[in-house]
Amino acid sequence: MLHVDPISTATSVAAPAVTAATPPPFTVTSVFTETRLDSWLAVGLVLAAGLYLYGVHRLRIRGDRWPVARTVFFLGPGLGGIAAVTVSGLHAYDTALLSVHMVQHMVLSMIAPIFLALGAPMTLALRTLPTRPRKRLLAIVHSRIARVYSYPLVAFAIFVVNPFALYFTDLYRYTLEHAWAHELVHAHFILTGCVFFWPLLGLDPLPGRWPYPGRALLMLLSVPFHTVLGLTIMQSSTLFGGDWYPSLGLTWSDPWEDQVVAGGVLWAGGEFVSVTMLAVLVVQWMRHAEREARRIDRELDRQEARQRAAETAA
Repeated sequence: MLHVDPISTATSVAAPAVTAATPPPFTVTSVFTETRLDSWLAVGLVLAAGLYLYGVHRLRIRGDRWPVARTVFFLGPGLGGIAAVTVSGLHAYDTALLSVHMVQHMVLSMIAPIFLALGAPMTLALRTLPTRPRKRLLAIVHSRIARVYSYPLVAFAIFVVNPFALYFTDLYRYTLEHAWAHELVHAHFILTGCVFFWPLLGLDPLPGRWPYPGRALLMLLSVPFHTVLGLTIMQSSTLFGGDWYPSLGLTWSDPWEDQVVAGGVLWAGGEFVSVTMLAVLVVQWMRHAEREARRIDRELDRQEARQRAAETAA
């Protein structure tokens, strides 16, 4: 992280090498008035939603059932969550307010990936794709690279280390100065969240998936991470991004106060999402145990029936 003297930072008038467009004062209405639909991410979201709905439609034509909840999760909090923080008017403030960027961070890396995983898009693809593309998808899922990145400990390390590597180095300032780098960070947040949450909560078949006790432990270990990061940001004596935020000259926002809010977003939001997802994982664990118990009961019933049939025949 850049070390900037608080006094000189607050009074600095030197503009960064590349200045951001100064947005109007942040209000609830600006989330709608500043919306844009011309980004590559908007195109990607529409394409993903279209492919998912097409897959569901193909299943229904065949007479197969696809849970409505999965569709709602994938399109609503999943793709919809991504759109809410990137395509909506929030995008106009993601380089002007650190707090807005942190809201994007939380949604893109924690909330949206969880619901994308619960939408089981890979399972849908495997059930609807023709033979050759389905074999290619299976080859990718079972490839060595996929096994390494989806291994829970590797995914956990990536999920934890990445924010520190971004915010506590000059990399964050670079993403503020270059729009393409800032957009790339958004995509990276989504990918990092998917890599972490897919093996823990996802419904798709993945190689090397841990049993539920191990997954619950890993989820529990992730809870303090956002607390540490959030408190560090709140208590920092230097501004993240150096003199970027003061140089914007926003009369309606104080960079120091906004940074405290940003840290609070990570702290409170991270703990809430982590604890909530831990509860979801426990529910999945209980349902799995119930299904396993029913399977064992059915097997015992079959064995008992075979034994009675054998005794009768004798």
